[in-house]
Amino acid sequence: MAIHVADAGIDIRYTPKVSRTFAWIVFALTFGLLLSDYMSRQVLNAVFPVLKAEWGLSDTQLGSLNSIVSLLVGLLTFPLSLLADRWGRVRSIVLMAALWSLATAACAVAENYGQMFAARFFVGVGEAAYGSVGIAVIIAVFPPHMRSTLSGAFLAGGAFGSVLGMALGGVIGAQFGWRWAFGAMALFGVALVILYALVVTEKRLNPDGPARPGGKAGNARFPSLRGLLAGLFSSISVCCAYVGSGLQLFMMGSMMAWLPSFANRYYELPADRAGLFAAVFVLVGAVGMTSCGIITDRLSRDFATRKWSVAMAYSLISSIALFVGFHLPNGPAQLALLAVGMFFVAGTTGPVGAMVANLTHPAIHATAFATWSLANNLIGMAPGPFLTGALADRIGLLGALQWMPLVGLTAAAVFALGRRNYASDLARIRAQQAQENQ
Repeated sequence: MAIHVADAGIDIRYTPKVSRTFAWIVFALTFGLLLSDYMSRQVLNAVFPVLKAEWGLSDTQLGSLNSIVSLLVGLLTFPLSLLADRWGRVRSIVLMAALWSLATAACAVAENYGQMFAARFFVGVGEAAYGSVGIAVIIAVFPPHMRSTLSGAFLAGGAFGSVLGMALGGVIGAQFGWRWAFGAMALFGVALVILYALVVTEKRLNPDGPARPGGKAGNARFPSLRGLLAGLFSSISVCCAYVGSGLQLFMMGSMMAWLPSFANRYYELPADRAGLFAAVFVLVGAVGMTSCGIITDRLSRDFATRKWSVAMAYSLISSIALFVGFHLPNGPAQLALLAVGMFFVAGTTGPVGAMVANLTHPAIHATAFATWSLANNLIGMAPGPFLTGALADRIGLLGALQWMPLVGLTAAAVFALGRRNYASDLARIRAQQAQENQ
């Protein structure tokens, strides 16, 4: 059953609360902090070979330094986003960005695995809720029909930040030492935090006051825990969106963590060139996230269920391309298929972001996106690097990467289940919201 745009919760009479110019300024600054977030997170991958040699670390230990950040993001994103919805999203963003920047500076002075692990722990605490709170801020200042595009473009900042983190980290590390790679990321984050705090305020984002259930301005009464959970898990389709996205990003997390090591071990590239090698592929993924979001909005503007079909297609294409690519010998054919896989592997973020926004109330959007982030990290980004590293210790890194893409087939199946229930779920939710407005 196809859903016409009018049934998808898209208000064609939408009136923006802020000017279009300020909305794009908010997007640019929030996007910039997401770059800093992932630059601080992924710079570690560029210096994996150096740390392995200097500290004698195993692949499991290296993977744990990456996975601890995603694990903390997964565990804390929900409670911290809930606090941000109540305390203030802008103030929360400034505090979080300051914490991850200082923790990244601590990575630069770590003397052993234990100290690095502790510093990465606090990087994870700082970054925990940023993605969900940041996208909630952006969604609030743009019209609903742009949700897939905005979700894909904003979250592509994670991939772009990963590219910059790995590429600049490899170059800076080769020229000045790996400690300066972390130091440079920390300085960039601190500068952006100061700029964001000066330009973006709660009052400028929402001059009419906070939105309450029903969509009108006024003093919001935040829902009880029971009501909140009912809103977050209100339907089978939204649960499928959470889970399918997490399964899909298992592949993305593994690829971002292990591509530099793959280039170093199997293409015999030095650490700095291996970082640049991986950065090219992650850049392809970032372009894919943005492009796939735009494509999704164009294909599904009149029929919202197409978001699910498009997400399924992205999962299947990326899984097959990566599976076949890692089974090919080194060379242009392998690299071409890996590039195709990376282009589509995170393309589901745009459609899933729109699905989550359509299926939850605006008053709890930060918490809803936190639930989505929780699934992304606990199902995908956290176990992906760690389990791939653990498997690599047993059958080699190439063998682990050959099996990893099969997770995408499960993601496609979950999206198919969500599509089957979307029409009835969305109609029921919109009917409930219409009653609230009366």
